[in-house]
Amino acid sequence: AGRRTQLLKGLPATSSVEENAAAGVSVYTFNVNVSEGVAILPTIVYSNPLTEAFDIESKGNFEYTVVTTGNPVLDYETMPKSFDLQIFVEDTAGRTDLKTLTVQVKDKNEHPVFQGNMAFQTVTIYVLEGTPVGCIYQVDAADPENAKLKTNFLLSSFQYSLVPASVPFLVEENGTISSTKVFDYEKDPHSYFLNITVTDPDGLNSTKAVNINVININDERPYFTTKKSTYRIPEEQSPGTIVANITAKDPDDEDSPSRLFYSIQSSDRYFSINSLTGVLQVSGRINRDALPLKLHPEVSVVVRVEDSPSGGHTSEMAITVIVDDINDNPPECKPSSFRKEANENMTAGTFLLDLRNYCEDIDVDPSNNQFNFTGLSGFGSNNFALEPTVPGRLVMTGSIDLENPANLGVEVYSLTVRVQDVAYPNYSSKYPSYTSFDVLYIIYIYIRIKPVNDFFPVFSNLSYEFNVPEIIKVGSSIGKVIATDKDWPPSAITYSIVAGGGTRDYTNIFWISPTKGDVKILARLDYETTQKHILTVQASDQEKTATASITVNVLEVNDEEPVCSPNFYSFQIPVSLAVGTNINGFRIECQDRDSDPRSFRYTITEGNMNNHFTFSPSAGSNTSRLILASRFDYDSGLDTNWIYRLRVVITDDNLLSAKDKTTGLVQTGTVSLKIRVIPNPTTVITTTPGFTLVTRRENLYSESAWYVPFVLTLGSLLLLGLLGYLGFLLVAWLRSRRPTARIHFTFCVSSQTMTKLNTVFDGEARDPVTGKMYEFNTRSGARRWK
Repeated sequence: AGRRTQLLKGLPATSSVEENAAAGVSVYTFNVNVSEGVAILPTIVYSNPLTEAFDIESKGNFEYTVVTTGNPVLDYETMPKSFDLQIFVEDTAGRTDLKTLTVQVKDKNEHPVFQGNMAFQTVTIYVLEGTPVGCIYQVDAADPENAKLKTNFLLSSFQYSLVPASVPFLVEENGTISSTKVFDYEKDPHSYFLNITVTDPDGLNSTKAVNINVININDERPYFTTKKSTYRIPEEQSPGTIVANITAKDPDDEDSPSRLFYSIQSSDRYFSINSLTGVLQVSGRINRDALPLKLHPEVSVVVRVEDSPSGGHTSEMAITVIVDDINDNPPECKPSSFRKEANENMTAGTFLLDLRNYCEDIDVDPSNNQFNFTGLSGFGSNNFALEPTVPGRLVMTGSIDLENPANLGVEVYSLTVRVQDVAYPNYSSKYPSYTSFDVLYIIYIYIRIKPVNDFFPVFSNLSYEFNVPEIIKVGSSIGKVIATDKDWPPSAITYSIVAGGGTRDYTNIFWISPTKGDVKILARLDYETTQKHILTVQASDQEKTATASITVNVLEVNDEEPVCSPNFYSFQIPVSLAVGTNINGFRIECQDRDSDPRSFRYTITEGNMNNHFTFSPSAGSNTSRLILASRFDYDSGLDTNWIYRLRVVITDDNLLSAKDKTTGLVQTGTVSLKIRVIPNPTTVITTTPGFTLVTRRENLYSESAWYVPFVLTLGSLLLLGLLGYLGFLLVAWLRSRRPTARIHFTFCVSSQTMTKLNTVFDGEARDPVTGKMYEFNTRSGARRWK
């Protein structure tokens, strides 16, 4: 929109910059020729090729310079060699100018660059001793300007400080590092340090370090320095106990600690050897008294030494270990504890147990396997004794009365008998570290004194009486009986019902807990059937029994609801029925098994719109009549329903106080009544004796009576079809009997007017004109005289 004019002085132009220039290096300077001011500062709006390597900075007084950004850094070898930068400016008067600055990238000589691993780290080269002379590594380097490089080297070893020295390596012109001798690890230095320098034609160079290590190889067989091959140890040494210290050397490591590995060749469960130190030690239990050491107490192992974990040079040595017996096994009795029983009335001298049949000592040496029985002890041990003439024979010293207060509460006597080695392990002269001691063994004997049943169980009462409401839940506990036994220890008493507790409907309606004596009910109690139950319960201690009686008094509770007859009734009444009339002479009669006839109260709870109906009396009697309480008023619209479905609730709470009604039980019964109000007839029909069919046409439709004409029509069609079929069969038969006879049949069908008629009449009423009674169907409205 502005006017193009000469605002950029010094542009267009061509400039240059060296590659690798840092950020902020000036490339070209120009001026903006304006008189008032600059609206849009000089900006690089486009570059070809695209780049963000250049930017414009202000130097003041409308002087600007193009500088490098360092993002990206210019590289002559990998990037374009020239960039065209379009510079745009606009002054405050709306004039614009657009000029081009061409920037050429100049090549600059760069240092050679190592490639491969040497470009990032010091390379370590490993050479095995004995390796033939030849190439050991290839150095790879390149010049950014693709100039031909040449290499030289400065060599130094660990013994010298980077000074020229004669070393067995050379670096060729192509960068190949080669060895000039076969190395011997035991004679030559173990490592060398080389500085590799690469130089380009202009004298620029780069230096990297190479570390060369000589690796030792295994070429000598190790040998044992231990000469002793037979060792002696006592049995039962703890794991880790040192048996022998096996040593060996490797000629390859004469000037340093040998790196040898020890192992046991034969499979052995008793000993192991430290693979690094050669210490032979106990690894498992060494039991001289068990096979195979019981017969062969010598253990032979083959120890191997090798100078490499796998594939090295090896030597082997046979070691023999003799195991000596010690007195390490106490006399052992199987079982170690005994349980015996003795009656409380056993006499003195009664034999109980002979311990000699159950004990032994498994030590191999006969001097270590002798033992005796001593030290009978424990609470009540004075009632028992070990015979002095026969070791290990236990007898009673007298009878024990469990009911005696001195013995009360004692059921089991716990005795201990000490079994002791006769010989001591006197090995102190041969094994100074082995301490002499007695090896003891304890036998535990538990003698249970069996009680004799001397006493009968005794109930806490000879008779029990429980008062139980008749509505108590089945499974509830109604009482408890308790019986005790003077025998000690107290006998386990079980309870049972041996008589009573049955009714005509249930054999057993009571249950007693066999262990606790709790009495529970298994069936519902009924005061109106049985007011009292008498049970006989028995307590038994498995041998002796005792009995007691239980009287269960059933307490009356109002749990029966009133039952009324009829409980459903349907009838019709004329709309003009007088107030106070007993409707159709209907009377309800109620019974209640647990309530007084005066306790009933009658309430209509549903369907009594406008309160047209009531019961008289409404309370205080078991019979009541249905009374019309108020006249019907359909003309004014007060009444709209012609059918009343009454729900009558009969409650047995008439004799209860207000407090008893809230806390006591109240039962209710229900009766359903259906009352159809019949409008006044508009035509008086004269009735004559005999059958009279009353036809009444109403603009009503009863969904429940749709099937009546359908069934009558369908039945008529089926009957006519059946009669026609029978007539056809009769004609065919007659023709077969009398082929020449001519027979004429005359069918007379009478046509009658059909009305909607239901054969079930479920109500009755009195005709207000004639005063005669008639029956009617509450659904269809059909009537007939009684």
